[in-house]
Amino acid sequence: MIEKVVYLEGIDPLDLYGINNSMFEKIKNFFPKLKLVARGDEIRIMGESSEILRFESTLNLLINHFHKYQHLTDGDITNIIDDPIASQLALAEDENDIIVYGNNGKSIRARTVNQSRITEEHKTNDLLFAVGPAGTGKTYTAIALAVAAFKSKTVKKIILTRPAVEAGEKLGFLPGDMKEKLDPYLQPLYDALHDMIPPKKLADLIEAGTVQIAPLAYMRGRTLDNAFVILDEAQNATTSQLKMFLTRMGRSAKFIVTGDLTQIDLPQKGQSGLNTTINILKHIKGISVIHFDQRDIIRHPLVKDIVAAYEKQEENQINNPNNH
Repeated sequence: MIEKVVYLEGIDPLDLYGINNSMFEKIKNFFPKLKLVARGDEIRIMGESSEILRFESTLNLLINHFHKYQHLTDGDITNIIDDPIASQLALAEDENDIIVYGNNGKSIRARTVNQSRITEEHKTNDLLFAVGPAGTGKTYTAIALAVAAFKSKTVKKIILTRPAVEAGEKLGFLPGDMKEKLDPYLQPLYDALHDMIPPKKLADLIEAGTVQIAPLAYMRGRTLDNAFVILDEAQNATTSQLKMFLTRMGRSAKFIVTGDLTQIDLPQKGQSGLNTTINILKHIKGISVIHFDQRDIIRHPLVKDIVAAYEKQEENQINNPNNH
């Protein structure tokens, strides 16, 4: 007899449990050997391991059914549990463009040409560079791929990192301990993960070290095996830092490096090693470079115009260096 807690992912508990837990009671009737207690997005299970595995498999089918059809009825529950193989085959159709299901049933898909390209390229390349302007979904898509790989047990860890470059503030003058000082730089990575993993489960994964979010300097001396590793804001890393990071790659690892060469925060823009590194490595088999552009911007429509205006200004400065 063992006890396990399962976290609901990708579905609102009400959509699974039904009004007054009516559907959850129906599900429980199919598993008389288990004790099942539901509280919010957590289900506590007590029983034999083989029955727990059967329940978890059924739960995934029920949630995936809801993802595809946006409903789950008593009849659906009966059909899925009575014939799980047929249900699995039906669900497999037309799901190819979905990267992962996030919280509350949100399907996270590749929404632009280059997002689709990075999704395809990562299947055959272990190191990818995704370079382009803000708002193109480079980091978000990369994190979705990492979460999908973790959920499918392709990797055992997710490691997200950024150079902790001062963006107007010196680390030494920020309040709090080191984690509190660094977290503002890493917050966009937390934000993306919170879209894809329930908060309690994410907190548990971070506490266990299964999901790690740390500044680039903390990667030194490590070998990153069986991990999906993302280096974000890589334009703020020097050539030597990028070499240090890329040589951390261990067995069964996937690396994605994202960056925007127009947003270098280093004291001297020439210190950025991203473009140099891409040029050195781009012809090596197993490495792919995807260039995102304005067509991939999926934020507010004005963002495209803002990016275009800045690009035009920078082009004018290059062509007319004496005009300010």
